[in-house]
This record gives sequence, C-alpha cells and structure tokens, in this order.
Amino acid sequence: MAITVSDITKRFGDFVALEDVHLEVAGGSLTALLGPSGSGKSTLLRAVAGIDRPTSGRILIDAIEVAGEHTHVEPEHRQVGMVFQDYALFPHLTVAANVAFGLPKHGARGSGQTVGMLLERLGLGRLAASYPHRLSGGERQRVALARAMAPQPRILLMDEPFSSLDSRLRDDVRRHTLDFVRESGTTTIIVTHDPDEALRIADRIALLHEGRLVQIGPPEELYARPATLFAARFFSDITPLMGAASDGVLATRLGRFDARRVAAGGAAIACLRPQHLRLADRPTGIEGRVVSAEFRGDCSHVRVAIEGVEAPVTVCVHQRNPRGSLALQAGARVHVEVDTDGVPVVAAGDAVMAPARAVEDEKDHKESIDAKQRFA
Repeated sequence: MAITVSDITKRFGDFVALEDVHLEVAGGSLTALLGPSGSGKSTLLRAVAGIDRPTSGRILIDAIEVAGEHTHVEPEHRQVGMVFQDYALFPHLTVAANVAFGLPKHGARGSGQTVGMLLERLGLGRLAASYPHRLSGGERQRVALARAMAPQPRILLMDEPFSSLDSRLRDDVRRHTLDFVRESGTTTIIVTHDPDEALRIADRIALLHEGRLVQIGPPEELYARPATLFAARFFSDITPLMGAASDGVLATRLGRFDARRVAAGGAAIACLRPQHLRLADRPTGIEGRVVSAEFRGDCSHVRVAIEGVEAPVTVCVHQRNPRGSLALQAGARVHVEVDTDGVPVVAAGDAVMAPARAVEDEKDHKESIDAKQRFA
C-alpha cells in the first residue's frame, strides 16, 4: 500500500516538530526515517499511524485521505500495525495471548491458527505459553512483530525496534525480522537514529533534521551524493575543504574535485572521507604529521595535520599497510595521497547546522501509553 505524506506540519504549542514534510512511500517497500534525536521522525511515524493529528497537510494511504483539514481516520481503521521501541507487551498475558490480543474474538479457531503460524514462522512456537518477563530481548521483539502482523496490516510501522538489543543480537534479530517483513510484502516504515542500520536495511532513506526533510532517496544516493554538509556528516566522518567552484571544479590544497552540482562561482565544500585518503609509500607533495590514531579493528583512523588545511584529515590505515606502524606514532612525518574521485561536494550555503533540539518531539507519557494500548 502506497503512502503519501503531503506538506505535513505538526506543532505542539509553540514547538514545531515537523515543518512542510513531503514523503512518498511505494507499496511493498521499506523506508527508513533517519535522523538525530528531536529531528521529528517519531512524530512523523505517529502521524502516519493516526496517533497524532497533523496541524496541517494531508496523508493518503493508497490515494485515500486518512488525515487532512477535515479528515482524521482513527488508527484502528487504517489497517496499520505498529512495533514500539519497548515492545509494549502485556506482562500478564502469555506470548500466544499477546499475539492474539488484536484479533477478532468471534473467530477463535481462525485466530488460533494465525497465531500458531506466526509463532512458528518467527521461531517462537515453543514459547507460546511463556510470559514476557521470561523472554530475551530478541524474543520479545519477535513477539511484538507477530502481534503487529497478526491482523494482516496493510502497513507496518516500527519505532526504533532494534535499539534496545545488544550489538551481537541486533544484527541477527534484524535480519530475521526484515526477511519476514519483506516476504509478507507489507509496506514498512522504520524509525532509526543509526545511519549504518538505515544503509543496510532500507530501500529508501528519508533523512530529517530539525523537523525538516533534508534528503530522500536510495541509500547509495544519500551516501555518495549528500545534499548538504549535515547529510554528509551524518553518514561518516569527513574533513571539510572549502573553496569557490569554478567551471565545475573546486580547487583546494588537497586537490581538485568535481563541483558540477554547485553553482559556478559559489562557495563549496569538498567532504573528504577516510577512504578517500591514504598514506603514500613514497614522498608526495602533501606532507603532514600524525596527530592521533584510533584503532578500529581491520583499520586505524589516523588524524594527520597538513599545513594550509584548517582541521586534521582522517586517513583509514589498514594494518597491512607497510607504513601502518609509522603512521600510528604521534608526531611522525607522513605523506598523504588523495583519491579525488567520488568525493561529495556540497554548496557552502547548506553548511550551517543548527544545534540539536533541547526539546524532544514526544508527547507526554500518558498519550504514549494510550497509543500503545490502541495498537496492542
């Protein structure tokens, strides 16, 4: 089922949580709403669910308006399933009863078959009679997913569903969950603050900041062609190099970069990532001194100060690099090579980043509990 979010604005008093957000979600796809805390992503998810009513704008599900100036379809009539960050399971009900909670009571036999099928499919069959407090975090997450999917929703909304799991468990649970969701063909929107997670799982990423949609597109596009400095920084460490674009080229101390996306004569910033730089095997024209190094497993991120460059650049040094041992010594003299291909260049006018919001885009605790009960 396709979703259209058209120019949505949401205010809580004087606080603007969302401002003129437009979003298209294709039927059967998986879209990640990505951004830092307070960016508006959970508010947008709740607006699609029907928990929050937008201040202005429209939301359509399969071209039918469910939210607008004179329209508000309640959550239970949108055929939307929702998985909350803390899963919101009923502690006094068994796993099977939790999953069956939202199913029609008059079709007990059919409901029982649905519950049994879902539990088996998600590897929970042996836990049907268990209670939530006896489950692991991954098991509780799968129970919450089964409960959301039991009524066969047209749309599945997931709010930070994997954030409470430890890193070793997270990848495994996420993989099995998303395999199940994709097999069902359900249109899915997942809220996350983790750019690595969004890059791994999504067909499209909608990046939000300060209540506005910064950029939307396939993961490869947002990573390789960020629209702003904020977008570039959100996905990886970068060293910004400023200059003026001329004839589609940005000339800097560290090389010339493709700036055809920036207006001629405009101020521009090249966003160097660690993989764009390497330590040279022999002296080059770019000399620097090691400031520090951070071990990251198969490579180390080495910060190198270069004359004429305001901030140290970060170089990814693989341990097999013959100069790796030298590069890790603070104060060592090194030479840097730059691969200018694929370095994102953004307009400097997009570089200003407002400080993170002090106020979260959340309503009070009671409203949150009420919402979870409506989707239980």
